[in-house]
Amino acid sequence: MTGAAVRNAVGVDIGGTNVRAARVSAGGDILAHAIAPTPPTVEAALALIDVLIGRVEDSDSRAIGIGVPGRVNAKSGEVFSGGYVNLAGPPLGGRIGAARARPVAVDNDASMALIAEIRRGAARGFDNVVLLTIGTGVGGASFIDGAIVRGRGTAGQLGHVTVEVDGLPCACGRRGCLETRSAGKALRRYIADAGLPESTTAQSLLAQDDAQSRAIVARWAAPLRAGIDSLAATLDPDLVLLGGGLGDAACAALARFPSSSAWFQPRVAPAALGDNAGVIGAAFAAMDLAP
Repeated sequence: MTGAAVRNAVGVDIGGTNVRAARVSAGGDILAHAIAPTPPTVEAALALIDVLIGRVEDSDSRAIGIGVPGRVNAKSGEVFSGGYVNLAGPPLGGRIGAARARPVAVDNDASMALIAEIRRGAARGFDNVVLLTIGTGVGGASFIDGAIVRGRGTAGQLGHVTVEVDGLPCACGRRGCLETRSAGKALRRYIADAGLPESTTAQSLLAQDDAQSRAIVARWAAPLRAGIDSLAATLDPDLVLLGGGLGDAACAALARFPSSSAWFQPRVAPAALGDNAGVIGAAFAAMDLAP
C-alpha cells in the first residue's frame, strides 16, 4: 500500500481519443490535470506524455503511473500489443523513468481504472469485481479474491470475449469480439447505418421511444449483455462495473436486456470515477512503487 511519506504521484491515461495526466494525492484527490488529443504515432504520443507530465508534476511527485491500451505485462512494464496507439516495443516505463528520474508503473488502462474504483470508487468493499470500460473500444479488467487477475501477464482483455462467432473482424485477429459490437465505434456505425445525424448520442437514443431508436440500442446493448453473462459464468463476480465515456449509457441500455439465465445474475452498476478513473488508478499504482 501507499507509503506514509508519499504525498502525490502522477497518473497518465492513454485513451483512444485523449491522453490525460493528473497529479493525484495519496488520498486519490486530483491536484492538477492536463488533457490533449491522442496523437496517431508512437513518437508523438511519447512526446505528449512527457509534456503532460511536466504540466502536472511538482517536487513532491514521487512516481509516475501510465495506463496503456492493449496487452501489458505489469511486472516487467513491457507492452505487447497496442490499442489505438501501439506502444509495443522498448519498455515504456524505462523510457519515461529515465527521462523523469522516477519509478514508473505501467499497466493496462482498464486495470488502472479498476484499481481506482476499488480504492476510491464504486468497487470499495468488494472482493470480486469485473470492470468493462465502454469508450472508443471496450477494455476490461477483473479483480478476483482481492487481486487483479493477470494470468501469465496479460489477462483481462475482456473486450475480446466472443459474442458473435461469424461477426466482424477485430483488431486482435479474431471475429465477433465484444469490442466489434458494443464499443463507441460500433454505436457510431449503427447510428450511421440508420441515417441519423453524427451528433446523435446514446443518451438521446435512450430518451426516445421510437422503433428506430430502440433497434439501434438493441444492436449495441444486446451483445454487451451476452458478454457480461459469459463473464458472470466464468468469474462469478459480486459486481460488474461499466466505466468509460459510455458506461452510464450502457448501464441504462442494459436495463432493457436482463440476463436470460437465472444462474448468472451479477449486479451491474456504473463506475463512479468517470474519465478520471484511469489517472487516479495509475497514480495509486505509482504510489505503490514509490520508496
